[in-house]
Amino acid sequence: MEAVLLALVVLLLLQATVRNFKVDGSSMFPTLEEGNYLLVNRLVYFRLDTARLSRVVPFWKVTDPEPRFALHAPRSGEVIVFEWPLDTTKDFVKRVVAVPGDTVEVRDGTVLIDGKPLPEPYFTRKDNSNDGPVFLGPGEYYVLGDNRRSSNDSRSWGSVPEANILGKVWLVYWPFSGIQALTILDDLPGFR
Repeated sequence: MEAVLLALVVLLLLQATVRNFKVDGSSMFPTLEEGNYLLVNRLVYFRLDTARLSRVVPFWKVTDPEPRFALHAPRSGEVIVFEWPLDTTKDFVKRVVAVPGDTVEVRDGTVLIDGKPLPEPYFTRKDNSNDGPVFLGPGEYYVLGDNRRSSNDSRSWGSVPEANILGKVWLVYWPFSGIQALTILDDLPGFR
C-alpha cells in the first residue's frame, strides 16, 4: 500500500511540474524538428500568490501583492510552450525574443530590441519580414519561430499573454538519436 501511495504522489508531482509536448510543423527548425517529443518544465514559470500565502504563513510579510514567479519570468532566448492567443485549445512552441518593457521591431528579417539587433545564432535562413515597432506592456511576450519563413508567430497575431504560457522546453527526448537539453542563451550578447 505504501508503494502505491508513493507512486501516486510521484505521479501527481510529475504531472504538476513536467508536461509532454509533440512538435507539429517546421516553425522551430533547426532547433526542433517535426515529430520531436519534448519535456516542458511547468514549475519554472509557476506563479506564487504572495498575498494568499501571507494569510497562511504568519511571519510572511507582503510588500508587493502581485503574484511572483517561483523561479523566474520567461527570458529572451528561452523556448516555451504556450496556449495560442487566438485559440487557447491549441498549444504552440516558439522562442521568446522580447519581454515586458521591450520595444521589438522586425525590419527586413532582423529583430531589433530597443533599436539594437538581436543576435540569433539558432537559425540559418534569414527572411525579409517586417513588424512593429511594438512596445510590450506588463505580462506580454513576443515570440518567433526559428524558421521564420514557415512560422505563425507574434508577427501575425501579436504578443503572448503571460497567462497563456505553460512552461519552458527543457528536453527533447524523442527520437532517441536526437536527445538534447535546451538551455537559455545567457552567454550571448543581447540576451538577458
